[in-house]
Amino acid sequence: MNIIITGRHLELTGNLKDYAEGKIKRFNKYLTNITEAIVTLSIEKYRHKAEVLLRVNGVMIQAESVTGEMYSSIDDVVEKLERQIKKYKDKWVTNRKEEEKTPESLRSEESSPSIIKKKSFDLKPMSPEEAAMQMDMLDKNFFVFTNASSGNISVLYKRNDGNLGLIEPAK
Repeated sequence: MNIIITGRHLELTGNLKDYAEGKIKRFNKYLTNITEAIVTLSIEKYRHKAEVLLRVNGVMIQAESVTGEMYSSIDDVVEKLERQIKKYKDKWVTNRKEEEKTPESLRSEESSPSIIKKKSFDLKPMSPEEAAMQMDMLDKNFFVFTNASSGNISVLYKRNDGNLGLIEPAK
């Protein structure tokens, strides 16, 4: 795993760098295929902020924490990432088991939440379900991805009613 630690408005000491690196290396026990970890530590007035972005097989898992002290921000962001990684692994294992059990014809009918609106509009290939899981991991309202089935760039977004919308290019 490649760990990149940067500091904004603070000088990275050896102890701080080693502390952050040690905490990030703990994620190898959950996921062995983490390719890169980008850690950004910053200080704005009295706010100490730690942001971490993990890249795992083309999937990105992100978390941030703001506290009054840098070490506690790092601890807090690591706890958030552990919860997200466990959630990601559970969903990944569940999806694999469901794919093995469910016949091909029923897979397209099952979706929770369902995509209820499609629009036309002229990264790593993935299915909309994988994109929805990725969007949930990043805690974002939309996600741009390459649709594995069509090869086109698509956008998945959260609607105000709690469901998902999918934007695809026109044919």
